[in-house]
Amino acid sequence: MKDFAYVRPKNLVEALSFLHEYGHDTKIIAGGTDVVVDLRAGVIKPEYLLDVSRLAELKGIQLRSDGLWVGAGVTLSEIFSSEVLECHAPALKKCAATFASKQIRNVATIGGNVAHCSPCADTIPPLVIHDADVVLASINGIRQLPLEHVVSGPYTCALPDQEIIMGFILKPAAVTHADFQKIGRRKALATARISMSYMARKDFRGKISFFRFSLGACTPTPRQWPMVEELLAGKVPTENLIWKAARLLSEKMIEITGRRSSTVYKEPAIQGLFVKMLYPMV
Repeated sequence: MKDFAYVRPKNLVEALSFLHEYGHDTKIIAGGTDVVVDLRAGVIKPEYLLDVSRLAELKGIQLRSDGLWVGAGVTLSEIFSSEVLECHAPALKKCAATFASKQIRNVATIGGNVAHCSPCADTIPPLVIHDADVVLASINGIRQLPLEHVVSGPYTCALPDQEIIMGFILKPAAVTHADFQKIGRRKALATARISMSYMARKDFRGKISFFRFSLGACTPTPRQWPMVEELLAGKVPTENLIWKAARLLSEKMIEITGRRSSTVYKEPAIQGLFVKMLYPMV
């Protein structure tokens, strides 16, 4: 592992000033659950390690006038225990329940999970269904970008070296159903091979009046699936309808990825997990 200088700024202004001068040679660290692994493996070789884990500006979960704020420095344990998320983004809270181990959840942050841009990142599908914007800060000011403009490819974060992810603005939703599910190689402490997140609302007639769905770990980046949402919208959910949507989802996924050796497993697994997750709506 290459030698580096460890830097802990006292506040956001100090952190941004440092990045403005040394950003190209700097790696940002919060929980370190991804960065430290990459450091030890020699995947990254920064001159400086900038610790933002104690910056107050990156903390907090609260409902604001512009949406639901989740700070980039919020840990997965804090997400899991949040009553605000239980009310306004339950799928995001649910994803934290199966995120790695309890020890990792205590230090891993949502900002780090997103910035790592892994296709199997647990927090990204729930953020996608809430149309999340990423709040970014640099010495030039603060700006917002849609999440998909930041997570541009597998392990590819499309942000300049001089910017820090401050947090995320989600569109809160009052829903009757929401969930996050994933499949790994084992039941615990496993990286997702397939992950899904959805939220929905049924009206007084039992029809789906609102539906958002995202699939992770199966395409280069987690994404929303409008064709699946449109198929279910305005209809009373039945077992046959959900299976029809599940088959459509797997077909569209294969159109993007092509048929691979893993498709023999993933095609039925995606369908089965989708039906299992949505069956409570029937």
